[in-house]
Amino acid sequence: MDRDLLDRFRTGDESAVKAVYERFRGPVFAISMTVLHDRGLAADASQQTFMKAWQAASTYDPERELGPWIYAIARRTAIDIYRKQMRSVVSDEVDSTSPPPALDTIWEVFEVRAALDRLSDEERQVIKLSHFDGLTHVEIAEHMDIPLGTVKSRSHRAHQKLLELLKHLEET
Repeated sequence: MDRDLLDRFRTGDESAVKAVYERFRGPVFAISMTVLHDRGLAADASQQTFMKAWQAASTYDPERELGPWIYAIARRTAIDIYRKQMRSVVSDEVDSTSPPPALDTIWEVFEVRAALDRLSDEERQVIKLSHFDGLTHVEIAEHMDIPLGTVKSRSHRAHQKLLELLKHLEET
């Protein structure tokens, strides 16, 4: 990020805060979603994160990277919401003794989402329909109204790219 933007962010300049929001909203939502597992709560956590960042902007050290600072705010905010929900919700489905995911897990989710964003729109759509919606290649072909062979080649190409983009996550 450029120095001018960071300086304007530190002073609470609305246009700078908006630029920071545009840059970091995806990763902040990913962190929130990983902790909370609920889109509505994650959206609330994201909004609160940026409000807190704006309110604390004057304390930001411009010699450090902005991303990790905002990600820490996001994680703490999501954990606070998680704890609040656990106090108010009694459910057999929720194990309130389990801690929220580790920062490593959150980072890995962010890395996967960032890698997905680097795919072409067509490849990303095939991956999302396959892995997130659970559709088969035949169902994807019908859904997208394209030949089955096209779905298979896009899927293969996308998986190869993801393998390359995410090889740094592989445990040694």
